Amino acid sequence: MLTSSRNPLLKDIRRAAGRGILTEDGYAVAEGLHLFEEAISSRAEIGAVLISEEAAERDWPTHVYALPNALFREIATTETTQGVIALVRPRVFTLADVFTGTTVLLDGIQDPGNAGAIVRATEAFGGAGVVFLKTTVSPFNPKCLRASAGSLFRLPFVNHPDPLDVKRAIVSREVALYSAMPHATDSIDQVDWSKPSAIVIGSEGRGVSTEWSAQATHVRIPTTGVESLNAAVAAAVILYEARRQR
Repeated sequence: MLTSSRNPLLKDIRRAAGRGILTEDGYAVAEGLHLFEEAISSRAEIGAVLISEEAAERDWPTHVYALPNALFREIATTETTQGVIALVRPRVFTLADVFTGTTVLLDGIQDPGNAGAIVRATEAFGGAGVVFLKTTVSPFNPKCLRASAGSLFRLPFVNHPDPLDVKRAIVSREVALYSAMPHATDSIDQVDWSKPSAIVIGSEGRGVSTEWSAQATHVRIPTTGVESLNAAVAAAVILYEARRQR
């Protein structure tokens, strides 16, 4: 039982969750029963599990730290907590790991829910991996982890790499680079997605940045009545088309 808010472990968890970073020991803060179960099924390394008194009656498959309900709510990142927080060590991938098929580059996606949903869609439609460019929210943001629904425990991803390294990897591996643009001439069904490719998804506010759009072939999603889609929806539609072609 942990009873003090000044406990070093709890302070570390609060800091990591608040900043969207890993703990000092390199663990992501994953809150919720579903994420815990996904981490177990993904055979991810779990450093610790914290539960509230309300959740203590459940049978847990690992050693847990119990916290008084009030103290648990202090470190929880959700208003309605399920009473479980797991520290999960993310797997480490390289750019060579993510550029093996259809890769998604997140360019300035700041909404953690959107970023996590795109990761989920990438796994669902057989994408190779995701690159979180430096202007994008961290994959270790608790909301991003929840929105990925466990995909971040399995799908290759690279967090905030040097842009020059990304560009070199694209050239050296002969990856075709595309950017999702609402007014592009070419439609996504005119692209040969069976070849190694990468699609840049920009933020809802400004779209794909000049740095990446200047180097990419612009493609659009055919729509009726609306010009653009939510970033996560757009990524899912493109990934589905790539999967359909394969």
